[in-house]
Amino acid sequence: MRESILTEITIPLRSHEEAIQVLGPYDRYAKLLRQALDIEIYARGGNLRLKGKDHSIGEAQRRLEHLLGKLRKGRELDARTIEEILVGVPEKGEEKSRAAFVHPPEGTERPVQAGASRHRGRETRLAVRPRAIEPRSASQRRYLDSIEENTLTFGCGVAGTGKTFIAVAAAVRRLRSGSCRRLVITRPVVEAGENLGFLPGDLQAKLNPYMRPVYDALFEMIGFEEATRLEEAGVLEIAPLAYMRGRTLANAFVLLDEAQNTSVSQMKMFLTRLGEGSCMVVTGDPTQTDLHSGQKSGLNDAVRRLRGHAGIGVVEFSVKDIVRHPLVEQIVRAYESSSEVGQAEERNPAR
Repeated sequence: MRESILTEITIPLRSHEEAIQVLGPYDRYAKLLRQALDIEIYARGGNLRLKGKDHSIGEAQRRLEHLLGKLRKGRELDARTIEEILVGVPEKGEEKSRAAFVHPPEGTERPVQAGASRHRGRETRLAVRPRAIEPRSASQRRYLDSIEENTLTFGCGVAGTGKTFIAVAAAVRRLRSGSCRRLVITRPVVEAGENLGFLPGDLQAKLNPYMRPVYDALFEMIGFEEATRLEEAGVLEIAPLAYMRGRTLANAFVLLDEAQNTSVSQMKMFLTRLGEGSCMVVTGDPTQTDLHSGQKSGLNDAVRRLRGHAGIGVVEFSVKDIVRHPLVEQIVRAYESSSEVGQAEERNPAR
C-alpha cells in the first residue's frame, strides 16, 4: 500500500487584508483547518502556504479557493459561514467558478460599473471591485444622490453609519469613470497638534496611524496593490489637513474626513481649496470632537453657514443608520442618553 506523499503548495493572495479574512482573527480559521485536515497553513510573502499529505492539501486548496472565490465576488460572509466552508464541504455547483478568482490573468483590468445612486430613477449600486457597495439605508441613498448632484456635500452623524466608506466608494467610481483625475483624502491630525516632527520615522510612518481608517476603506474596495500603484503615480493623495494650505485642488475628488476636529479657520482654508472641475465631500461626527475645550468645531459652523446654498448638500445620519455590529447602535444610544442626563443635572444641580 503506497504511503501518502507530503506536498507543499502556495495560493496567491491580493493583499494583507485578504490573508486576515482567510486565516481569521488570531488565525482562528487556520487552526480549524489544521485540526480538520492535519496540515500546516500560514501566510508568507503575499501567499498562503500549505504543507501536508497530498490528499489533505488538495482538499484544503479546494476549500480555500472556494472561500476566496466568494470573497472576491464581494460576498459578505460571517464567521459561521466561513467556518462551514473551510471545515465542511463546499457546494459542488459553485466550485467551477473559483479558479477565475484565484488566478486572474496577468494584466487583466478589473471591471468596474460606473453606476451612481438610483433614487429618483438612478442606479443605487456602486460596483467598485473587488467589492460591490450598495446603500443600506435611506440616508445613505440621499448621501450618494447629494454627492452626484452637488459640488460640496456634508455627511454628518454618529460613527458607524458609512459616511467615510460610501464617500470613498463614490470617489473611486468617479476616478475610474474619468470624471476626475485624482483623489485627495485628508484628515486633521489633532492628536499630534499637526506638528509631526517629534514622532519617529519618515513622513509616511508618522501619518499612517492617523490615516489608517481611510487606507482600510480603500484596500477593501480596490485592493492593496492598486491603492499603492495609484499613490505612487500621484493619482491618490492621502495627507493631513495642514498640508492643504496654499493649494488649489482642480479636477479632483476631495474628501475631508473627521471634520468635527477642524477649527473654523481650518474649515474655511479647506473649503477655499476647491478648484475648477472638482467636488468635495466633508464627513464628521459632531458628538466626537477632539478639539480643545471651548474651541468651536469648523464642521458645525460650516453646516450652519452653508446649508441651503445652491450646489451644497447636507445629509445627516442618525443612530438608526448604523451599519456596523448591532451592538454599536446600543452603545451610541447609551452614551447619548447618559449625556442628556448629565446635561440636565448641570442645568438643575441638586440643592
